Amino acid sequence: MSKVAVVAVGGNSLIKDKEHQAVPDQYMAAVETMKHIATMIQSGWDVVVTHGNGPQVGFILLRSEAGKKVFGLHTVPLDSCGADTQGAIGYNFQQALSNEFRRRGVNKSVATVVTRVLVDKDDPAFQNPTKPIGPFLEKEEAMMRKEKEGWNVMEDAGRGWRRVVPSPDPKSILEEKAIETLVRGGFVVIAVGGGGIPVIEVKKKNIIKGCAAVIDKDFASSLLASNINADLFLISTAVEKVCLNFGSPDEKKIDKMTLSEAKKYKEEGHFKKGSMLPKIEAVIRFLEKGGKQALITCPEKIEEALAGKTGTWIVSENLRA
Repeated sequence: MSKVAVVAVGGNSLIKDKEHQAVPDQYMAAVETMKHIATMIQSGWDVVVTHGNGPQVGFILLRSEAGKKVFGLHTVPLDSCGADTQGAIGYNFQQALSNEFRRRGVNKSVATVVTRVLVDKDDPAFQNPTKPIGPFLEKEEAMMRKEKEGWNVMEDAGRGWRRVVPSPDPKSILEEKAIETLVRGGFVVIAVGGGGIPVIEVKKKNIIKGCAAVIDKDFASSLLASNINADLFLISTAVEKVCLNFGSPDEKKIDKMTLSEAKKYKEEGHFKKGSMLPKIEAVIRFLEKGGKQALITCPEKIEEALAGKTGTWIVSENLRA
């Protein structure tokens, strides 16, 4: 029986630097990452690929603002930005994987599932929006948008004013059954892009409605991995291994740690907010819900890490040996 892995790929991994941000550049970056995931699949894993979308949503918002100012076009709601990027990045991943399978003679199909993720409308995050999105604005325009469009705005590190939105916790993945059916049927699935399109339940009208929020990609991926009983939760990121005292002279790379050790290191403050911390927290959630093992490494080291030669493994207590 094949093993199922949820592989979370960072949205920033598609953009190598400021000189390589165009869509063809992003596709070539996807090609490189998907080669490593294809090798993983060829070795016997059934895979759901999740991904970030922060830079790509930012580009859409910039175009949206430019279109409004120059041509008077309507702006794009944030939930639609999420859907747009799920389709576009999913397409790039599908192309990259399909072409890699053709080159290798592997008979595998790839499908992208536009994924909605339910959040609680009473989540405290809605009362304290902290996630900056979109372009930098002059204070006057920011205040005007706040008054006319109901935006929450704040000054961003002295660089200008920006819109901020909530980052609520994911509660359920509405397309989860479709994703699990596809991956267990042998498809490679691209899903939960950008943490999913955030939606809330409007009970009075008995409907689901999109909302202006951003869900943490790693938290949503962790939830999916738990709910479909994945054998492995793999986070593909910028570093080969997780480090303690990162960036300091006494930096220490970690080969393996247990759930309790991960919690201990987190409490000691080894992981930075907005960097490694949410990844460790996502892994902790997965293991606490019954997951057996997680792996954090960079895309080009996935094959070696799966062979136990590198990467950082985080495991449940009974897999310590």
